Amino acid sequence: MSAFDLDGLTAVVTGASRGIGAAIAGGMLRAGADVIALQRGEVPQELAALAVAQGRRLRQVSADLSSEGSIAVAINDALATGPVDILVNNAGTQIRHDSAAFPLQDFDAVMSVNVRALFQLCQGFGAGMLARGRGKIINLASLLAFQGGLRVPAYAASKGAVAQLTKALCNEWAPRGVNVNAIAPGYFATEMNEALIADEARSESISSRIPAGRWGEAEDIAGAAVFLASPAADYVHGVVLPVDGGWMAR
Repeated sequence: MSAFDLDGLTAVVTGASRGIGAAIAGGMLRAGADVIALQRGEVPQELAALAVAQGRRLRQVSADLSSEGSIAVAINDALATGPVDILVNNAGTQIRHDSAAFPLQDFDAVMSVNVRALFQLCQGFGAGMLARGRGKIINLASLLAFQGGLRVPAYAASKGAVAQLTKALCNEWAPRGVNVNAIAPGYFATEMNEALIADEARSESISSRIPAGRWGEAEDIAGAAVFLASPAADYVHGVVLPVDGGWMAR
């Protein structure tokens, strides 16, 4: 068996309806895993076609990540057909305001989805992993786990929390056979960054600092996620891995 083979495993990927989440789900399918897409939106046709081509199972479980009750139901639904070996907490939200005028309800909304829901999902799926003594959890952090950003105080705070939560869970769960790691994407050409991309001056300023010379594409994350989910990463614990075209090295 290849060290990167996920054959026979089941991965839950949150927010797989588009962008980075869809790319990660595609990477899991190509590596041999069955995928449960946990999200509000429908599974993209391209992802469904890929599952058929790869001979893998793909199903969608509806969830509203702003609702504790909805998440609990989704976890039970996902586990109803068998154990989950891999959890990828990709889904998140971002709201932009000047910090001096940032509405507290918007701050709470970002923290609820990006941190509280992620922790609930780690608990819900982690329980079975801990009982079996094996499993992989991959959280999506951000470069803003290391930096402050502009006009996104709630998002920066939430992604800093994701990085610290990843390390905290690692300390408790690594001795019990569960790997908890995070990926910190750099600047990616996704819907979440449309406002930055539309700002020509800001976009150029960002591009000029990236050693790779370009913004990331969603597929650039898939390989890192497959690696962290695979046996090749069995001794990788508590890492917050930048996938950023070299941004952090600059």
